[in-house]
Amino acid sequence: MGDKKKLGLWSIVLLGINAVIGSGIFLLPGKAMKLMGPGSIWVYVFDMILVMSMALCFAEVSGIFNKNGGPYVYAKEAFGNFIGFEVGIMKWAVGIIAWATMAVGFPTALAKVWPAAAQPSTKNIIAILILVVLGFINILGVNAAKYMNNIITIGKLVPLIFFVAVGIFFIKGGNFIPMFPEKVTSGTLGSAAILIFYAFTGFESIAVAAEDMENPQKNLPIAITITMVLVSLIYILTQTVAIGTLGAKLASSGTPVADSANVFLGGFGGMLVTAGTLVSIGGINIAASFITPRSGVALAEDGLLPAAVAKKNKAGTPYIAIIITVVLAIPMVLSGSFTQLASISVISRFAQYIPTCLSVLVFRRRKGMESTFKIPFGPVLPILSVIVSLWLLTQATQVQIMWGLGALIIGIPLYFIMKNSNKKVQDS
Repeated sequence: MGDKKKLGLWSIVLLGINAVIGSGIFLLPGKAMKLMGPGSIWVYVFDMILVMSMALCFAEVSGIFNKNGGPYVYAKEAFGNFIGFEVGIMKWAVGIIAWATMAVGFPTALAKVWPAAAQPSTKNIIAILILVVLGFINILGVNAAKYMNNIITIGKLVPLIFFVAVGIFFIKGGNFIPMFPEKVTSGTLGSAAILIFYAFTGFESIAVAAEDMENPQKNLPIAITITMVLVSLIYILTQTVAIGTLGAKLASSGTPVADSANVFLGGFGGMLVTAGTLVSIGGINIAASFITPRSGVALAEDGLLPAAVAKKNKAGTPYIAIIITVVLAIPMVLSGSFTQLASISVISRFAQYIPTCLSVLVFRRRKGMESTFKIPFGPVLPILSVIVSLWLLTQATQVQIMWGLGALIIGIPLYFIMKNSNKKVQDS
């Protein structure tokens, strides 16, 4: 019998799907089409191969550990406290900012059916309520968050699966010609790859709450692999249906999936996709509310943040970390700096991906670090993942690089403050 208070395999898979599929799948098809035409499908395939390579790296190292932290734990164990802290504090900080952005994204999407939600005061109230209510639900215990996550994830998948299953019969082959624009530069391809890559991010969060999962060393590698295979198929099929039904019009569409659904399902299709968008954004808020505080807990348990951050209540939930996460997310909601936030999010992810991929090679050389799962083809996939990640970083804008590196630099003094604090406690 499994522990009913912990996440089983399929709950972990649903948590992963919920953490990856957000608003991007509803908004990116048009932007990708504008950059690469029908050839945007191949960019999805390119990113899918890259993300699957990275996901397999995460799967292997997650089969070694059974503690919270995910990328932070892997970086710390492979490269020491400083690199681990840099990865961990960035993950928590970016998680907080990203959750705030997703909270504001809900009233933004809601404004399509309830215009009053677009008013700044109303938007802020709704977003803050989302943070506070979900924080409270998580404090109540893992069961409440688990059941809500499962229901919401299934709810967001239903309209997407329906969209693909019906839309595939309305595809026009002529809409896929030409499969690539006449002139494809490295910059255009890189911009498209970064743009679409953003939609795949989030899988790295699955392992953050390992201690709240049943047999994480066995279940996490399986869940990560299943999650990314399913997400990749949904993304590629959604892009295919959108191109096949809208053709060149897709490039100028602000709500591409909804517009595509209107072609073959009429007004009902648009309403269904709008509902799916709200459920999707709501769902990713739930996933963020559960995962984000655990990043702080992992750092506190290792003495890199005050021990109180990891304190748990009678329900076994890290209520201090949850409260801190909610409190810090509220001013982010009020700041409204969404464009800069997106830049930080994209670049900062690579600060988690690259160390994790390299850690695979480190752990394989250490005795007693055997995993329940091993990537095929030896060192090829970890090395390939690192090389392609570095290439994508060279395609980023100066603003994106500046914000991403800025987050790393901020972590340096925080690390030494905590190091000196811990030393004083040990000496006293």
